Amino acid sequence: MRNNDARLLLLDRDAVAALLQPDAVRAAVREAFALHAARAARVFPLVREELPGSAIFGIKSGDVPSQELLGFKAAGFWPANREAGGEAHQATIMLLDPRTGRPLCIADGNAVTTARTAAAGALGLQLLARPDSEQLCVFGTGVQARGHVEYALHALPSLKRVHYVSSDGRREHAFEAQFAARCEVVPASAAAVASADVIITATPGRAPLFDADAVRAGTHINAVGADTQGKRELPPGLLERARVWADDLPQARRIGELQWAGTLPAAELGELLDAPAARAPGDITIFDMTGIALQDLTTVRMLYERALSNNIGQNIPWPW
Repeated sequence: MRNNDARLLLLDRDAVAALLQPDAVRAAVREAFALHAARAARVFPLVREELPGSAIFGIKSGDVPSQELLGFKAAGFWPANREAGGEAHQATIMLLDPRTGRPLCIADGNAVTTARTAAAGALGLQLLARPDSEQLCVFGTGVQARGHVEYALHALPSLKRVHYVSSDGRREHAFEAQFAARCEVVPASAAAVASADVIITATPGRAPLFDADAVRAGTHINAVGADTQGKRELPPGLLERARVWADDLPQARRIGELQWAGTLPAAELGELLDAPAARAPGDITIFDMTGIALQDLTTVRMLYERALSNNIGQNIPWPW
């Protein structure tokens, strides 16, 4: 394409929603883990900084040289958005042509982040949780928590009951209604971890959500919320009782739950795609999820290709 014929595809919230199909997201995220495990892709150094007003801004970037895939996500957390009726988590994702540095696609990243994170969590459940798990306890009732429960019910058809712990302890009727046709949904307190087969923590909290001793043998935990230095959701002593996996170990040791565990042995989830871990019935397993750029890039590349094929989005001239 000649320089004056170059174009840029813009995918806003509605365009992304029209293209974001769960099966395609699951496939894209699995590919990201496989590329990472094979060291066929790179995860560039993370930017994560606090802003005035308790906001957090970050950039996650990376590439897959053999696929000419390059890009980044600029994202973060702006809690004051809630006062205006908006979502606190905000994200924008850009794909670039690695040969020229020119942008190919800019996509609203909010729904992408929710879906790819939930898909990664579902992959963790498939690889680590007991396949006969029936009881799920989720901390949080926001966009991330809902996405994780949605994908978990697909990944583990054995799930029969969801206990949810809201931030203020109140009953969340909209949360219950979303899943009531597929399982029993029950408001709960932190004590519900004692009967859980699977625990998902999806909060912005900076303090442990439950007691380590309450977690029974055989439980699997997807830890989602710790994504910044100083944040944590899991109690002291729990990581030491468990077998721990992360999406990216250096990043998890910097900003995930593993930041609290020093040199505790851990591995990366992608290693299990070709060689699933042997799981003893009493093992406690943890997936420390900090989210990596490759998940965003493979997912948005899928959206980009589908959008071009279906004439979705705003395709504008971008000469240079």
